Amino acid sequence: MPNTLSPTAAIESIRPTDSVAVPLGPGVPGQFLHALGARDDWDDLRVFGALLPDLYELFTRTGVSLQSGFYGPAERFLIASGARVDFVPSDFRRFAPALEQIKPRVVATAAATPDADGWMSLSLHAGASVTELHRAAADPDRLCVVETSPSFPHTLGLPPEHRHALHVDDVDLIIEGDASPFELADAPATAVEEAIAAFAAEFVPEGATLQTGIGGIPNTVATLLAEGSGGGYGVHSEMFTTGLMRLCKAGKVTNDHKGEFDGISVTTFAAGTAELYEWLDGNEDVRFLPVDIVNSPENISRNREMITINGAMSVDLAGQVIADTIGGSQFSGIGGHEDFIAGAGLELTDRSLICLPSTTTVDGELVSRIAGKAAAGSIVTTPRHQVDVVITEFGVAELAGKTVRERAFAMAAIAHPDFRDELEEVGRHWPA
Repeated sequence: MPNTLSPTAAIESIRPTDSVAVPLGPGVPGQFLHALGARDDWDDLRVFGALLPDLYELFTRTGVSLQSGFYGPAERFLIASGARVDFVPSDFRRFAPALEQIKPRVVATAAATPDADGWMSLSLHAGASVTELHRAAADPDRLCVVETSPSFPHTLGLPPEHRHALHVDDVDLIIEGDASPFELADAPATAVEEAIAAFAAEFVPEGATLQTGIGGIPNTVATLLAEGSGGGYGVHSEMFTTGLMRLCKAGKVTNDHKGEFDGISVTTFAAGTAELYEWLDGNEDVRFLPVDIVNSPENISRNREMITINGAMSVDLAGQVIADTIGGSQFSGIGGHEDFIAGAGLELTDRSLICLPSTTTVDGELVSRIAGKAAAGSIVTTPRHQVDVVITEFGVAELAGKTVRERAFAMAAIAHPDFRDELEEVGRHWPA
């Protein structure tokens, strides 16, 4: 039987020189990390994670470093405060082999409280850490730590191979916590987001299989579809959102002719409102699978009429997508961006949509997010040859199969009118 401890007692198992891995976002064992911040005896504590859901004093301590595969507000705040945070370039699927290579001594996760048979659902996150949790539990030289909370929903996988749960007898330490999962509130849609979503919704036929990314535009698309006349949709999405829940609650999701994982919605993590988490609790229609399955372009492409909806920081006239950096500096992460765009490009009836406002404001100046050419030092998230459709509030640019000059003019046509003439001039001199 494992030791069942408080967060304060559990941290005594962590050495002054050690390595700890935690999952992305909703899988982070928050009370465990907060408790670690009370110690100041660190010589070299390396923590591997992504998209921290909270600010943790631990990362302000001397001798502590964070290696992150996806930045959120917490990572950006820590960096601005002088903490040792470094980005590890990797898409979500490659987190798993990276963890295997690093082989952190301690692997810790959040989970739901044990059921009557001793199984602790991994709740809101399967991601890339499941296999490493099992490896750590089976290795006497490593620690598998599970922080439970009654506030985390019991969610399901696909047993027996992918149960999406750990048994109390198989782990080293159980922390009995009471944390609530972090909530990702829905902001009211802006007029620009509504215009973009309306264009995007036109690409979603009856019975399509959907993937939606994070942000206002994908959520607005899901809301439009929930209110529309279509239906019979399927869900195969890296992230399960509040918008997708609304689509399900409206009776629009049947998953009955997807072609891959018929009969269920599949995801690898969920983030949204408290209503979403309550709805997911015990919900047999949504299944959580490891990221290497959900984000596999081959698995994505097997779905019938797969439509993927993602965002970007900027797109140049060639169709190069910059989605995780600003001015060459890390802002977020790669995630499954390219996987879902690539997967939807393997079948003619599938479509991948990149949705973004045409402009942003920097230091009081209006700046076009449709760029003539990507600025020097820019870091491309998804290359031009993967890109199918780009949408702004001014229209749609279908790029697949277009020549480089045709692409340039199509992109210029959906830019803000203030920048359109300039971009068309660039397009006229675009190399063959």
